[in-house]
Amino acid sequence: MRDKLKILALVLGALGMTGTIAVTIMPMWKVTAFIGANLIVMEAEWLGLWMVCVRQADFYMQCKVYDSVLILPADIQAARGFMCASVVLSVVAFGVSIFGMRSTSCGRNKNVILIVSGCLFVIASLTVLIPVSWTTNTIVQDFYNPNVEQSLKREIGQALYLGFVTFVLLLAAGGIFLCRCKEDDHFEESFVPLEREKEEMNLVERTSSSNTYRKSQYV
Repeated sequence: MRDKLKILALVLGALGMTGTIAVTIMPMWKVTAFIGANLIVMEAEWLGLWMVCVRQADFYMQCKVYDSVLILPADIQAARGFMCASVVLSVVAFGVSIFGMRSTSCGRNKNVILIVSGCLFVIASLTVLIPVSWTTNTIVQDFYNPNVEQSLKREIGQALYLGFVTFVLLLAAGGIFLCRCKEDDHFEESFVPLEREKEEMNLVERTSSSNTYRKSQYV
């Protein structure tokens, strides 16, 4: 059962790593809000971390990389750094978990490797949650702010929804690795003294039986 849970954690970690890369690349962080005068606009604008895309009504889409980082809002600038860090952490965590699962070392050393992987998955999940939550909060505040023009209002894009799902996957993978490995360590710590106690009892029984046999021979 423990091995099956670790395999489940590995699968969740792989999905979370894939989701992290997808969220970082996807341009649909902020999308055009079709309210007021925007209802007659025949195009939708997508704003991502690296580029802005304009999708025409005839399904023609054109993307352009941002000319300068300085023109980006603070939440997008911070999201770039957080998401890049999350990609690195999730990839490293997945690699460490693969190494730990295939390791032929003793149980304690193997569990230490998987605990490190679990910690990296948890940190990666937090580095996804922070920019996704920050950007979502900014979109909601601007949407209900009467001082912001309707043409500048944005809605939550698909990348942010995927970001929340990715956070849950990475957190679940890290949590399973941490909980399972700690339970394995506790089991080994309680199992070793029992084995030693059994060995000592067997030794005492052998010694006593040997002494009895010798006395019977002497008589």
